[in-house]
Amino acid sequence: MDADPVVGTELRGLRRRRPEVTGTVLAGTDGLLISSDLPSTDATHLAALAAASFGLGHRVADTVRRGEFRESVVRTSAGCVVTYPAGRTALLTLVTASATEDLEALHEEARAVARRAGSVLDTRGGGIGATPVPDAHAPLAVRTPMATLPTQLRRSARPTWRRPPI
Repeated sequence: MDADPVVGTELRGLRRRRPEVTGTVLAGTDGLLISSDLPSTDATHLAALAAASFGLGHRVADTVRRGEFRESVVRTSAGCVVTYPAGRTALLTLVTASATEDLEALHEEARAVARRAGSVLDTRGGGIGATPVPDAHAPLAVRTPMATLPTQLRRSARPTWRRPPI
């Protein structure tokens, strides 16, 4: 079974069961868009913002050592935007039309959808261009792309800028 119809069915089912959800975005943890049904928002920008929000939330959760990151919630005057991890390399972001009173019920249902969609994407081989989140306690060479560059591409130790003559 192809992953795209399965994921699309999951997202449509969530919107059908939860009328306050006005749009969904499925993105890689690297910010690349996988799937979207947002009617009026630029989904590629929201995918990138969701990845940034996830990265920050993941780092905060790791720093305070209070368990794994579960979701990121941004409440606005007209609703909220919630981002959940979906498998090893994807994120599910929901946009709601109103500040839902029963946010915990929405979390429970959305987490289940994120788990199912994430498992489909994980078995398929990850999202489009998605990369797993690096371990925050891994050696710096693993976490920092600059450390893996060949030495001829790195900046020289001597500064190239010189003060102009006065």
